[in-house]
Amino acid sequence: MLDMLDLMIPPIVAGLVIISIHAYLGLHVIARGVIFVDLAFAQIAALGATVGFLVGVAHDTPLALAFSMGFTLVGALIFSFSRLEETVVPQEAVIGITFVVASAAVILIAGFTAEGAEHIAETLTGTLIWVGWPEIIRMAVVYAILGVIYFIFRKPFLSISLAEADAPRARWWDFLFYVLFGIVISFSVPVAGVLMVFSSLVIPAVVAFFFTSRFRVALWIAWAVGTVTLVAGVVASFQWDIPTGPLLVCMFGLAVLVGLLIRIVVGARPGSVMQP
Repeated sequence: MLDMLDLMIPPIVAGLVIISIHAYLGLHVIARGVIFVDLAFAQIAALGATVGFLVGVAHDTPLALAFSMGFTLVGALIFSFSRLEETVVPQEAVIGITFVVASAAVILIAGFTAEGAEHIAETLTGTLIWVGWPEIIRMAVVYAILGVIYFIFRKPFLSISLAEADAPRARWWDFLFYVLFGIVISFSVPVAGVLMVFSSLVIPAVVAFFFTSRFRVALWIAWAVGTVTLVAGVVASFQWDIPTGPLLVCMFGLAVLVGLLIRIVVGARPGSVMQP
């Protein structure tokens, strides 16, 4: 039992570190109505890592991270400067196109490598079960720094998400937001995988907004939902010897159903207009 506990602690801690900032970003994603932007960002980061893998860059190295971050910077440019254009084409269409193209490119490029299938599977489900303390500490430090930046600029970021910001200035705040977003995703994808990154970003936020329309209250609920789901998923994975990544995604899906049932039982009726 003690040996199993020793094995469970690193993935649980790593998952909680990821949830700590993903839950916050997920609220912004829901508020902006760009639900799949995190999935597109995750796939862009995976594409960067795949390109690096093709040219001989080893996994989990600073250079591999640099490839991912470089590609997400391009994504930040696309998403920030496509959001405010006056056009009948919704931004979700641009996000969807980006995701599909990045996904196809990952499959195409991985096909040129001997370990292509294994690499694709790893980008989808991550390596959370094998994460080590040095990687956890590095990720925690980076997220703490980014968390401070998000806190300092919380008012303009929230104003943009709630569509209250002045358009010309909002473009640049949007760009900064997505640049930081891309850095977060670049660190998360190698550990958690694309599917888990999307689930941990969107689902806690969705469940939170089942019960409140206030951003600050929703953040606490999202943290709680993410924490309970993650810990339960990792423990169940070890107890039943089930692959951790896919099980966690299914557990987050179950969290949505549980949240809906609780909302029905308690009769929660949050407002339709999101508030700070």
